[in-house]
Amino acid sequence: MNAFPIKRIIADRGIASYGLGRRMLAHFPGASVSPADSNKHAVDPQNGKKILYLQKYKGDFLKPCPGTREYICCGYQILNVAANCPLDCTYCILQAYFLNQPCLRVFANLEERLPEVMHVIDSQPDRIFRVGTGEFTDSLALDPLTRWSDMLLPEFSRRENTILELKTKTTRIERVLALECRDRIILSWSLNGPWISVREEKGAASIEKRIEAAKRCQAAGFVLGFHFDPLIPYPGWKEDYGRTIELLAREIDPQRIIWISMGSFRFMPDLKPIIRRRHPGSSVLNGEFILGLDRKMRYFKPIRVELYRYIRGLLEAWHPDLGLYLCMESDDVWEASMGWSPKTSSGLREFLDQRVIKFFLSRGRAPQVLRSPVRS
Repeated sequence: MNAFPIKRIIADRGIASYGLGRRMLAHFPGASVSPADSNKHAVDPQNGKKILYLQKYKGDFLKPCPGTREYICCGYQILNVAANCPLDCTYCILQAYFLNQPCLRVFANLEERLPEVMHVIDSQPDRIFRVGTGEFTDSLALDPLTRWSDMLLPEFSRRENTILELKTKTTRIERVLALECRDRIILSWSLNGPWISVREEKGAASIEKRIEAAKRCQAAGFVLGFHFDPLIPYPGWKEDYGRTIELLAREIDPQRIIWISMGSFRFMPDLKPIIRRRHPGSSVLNGEFILGLDRKMRYFKPIRVELYRYIRGLLEAWHPDLGLYLCMESDDVWEASMGWSPKTSSGLREFLDQRVIKFFLSRGRAPQVLRSPVRS
């Protein structure tokens, strides 16, 4: 884990009583350790990623994705394993979300409270839970230390009404490959144009390395997902995204991809000065933005439609059934760029639930969650 050096550890009292807490403390013997009640707010945002906060999380570990009524949301469920990310992408919205606590927070009591999460899932057997750990951190960047995969994959792979998606920009796949769990587990990579990857995704693996890792996981029996988010227009963006998709087409079997999402760069207005301060060389703000219905800055609608329509064309030329969908977009943008629309958040949930049934449940009893036919 030399890529993410930890110089200081802040710990809730009694954190060593948890296995995850003990492992993390033992891995950084040279780091200073101080109690959280006296130090957890004294963190310089510029050095936050060198500070690890081992926390006893008191909230709900399983929560719905914080979508908005104004845009179509996929109904994802977030499993909160940590807050903040050891990578340092210039565009990352977590810089604003966790401005007052910029350190890496790892929830050391996950294993002890995981039965609560599984009870929620087990208590609703006729509902499909699409669960991911990659909303507020990278799912695999810290996995060699936290061993999240060891805790989570066995629990999710044996349940009929749920899938677990691990989303990453890294190549830290060793622990998931070492496990025997494959069913109902999706390994996903966030992708972008190589130019964005090099300039704006600090600490992440190259696009080539990400796709190479995905190929290894697919060969080992895993179902894959990919997420082109955030899409960013820049000089030469069409050719650059084309190179990424050409590489995908060369290395990955499209019939074992459950879905590919697309989303354009969007951000809270508060993020703009943070990017200017923390990443003065970034070009992600060099676009035409307007305040959206969700109070986030978005590209003008014609720009978003052009982005989605072009990427969709490249992907569908590769394979016609990749489960393409848009993240947090309006019905009219769906129609203009995709040629169809789920119309509502409920419609998009049904579309993605049907993808889960197709890939994981078609050979067994599928939960009766679909109320109407949807595009597959």
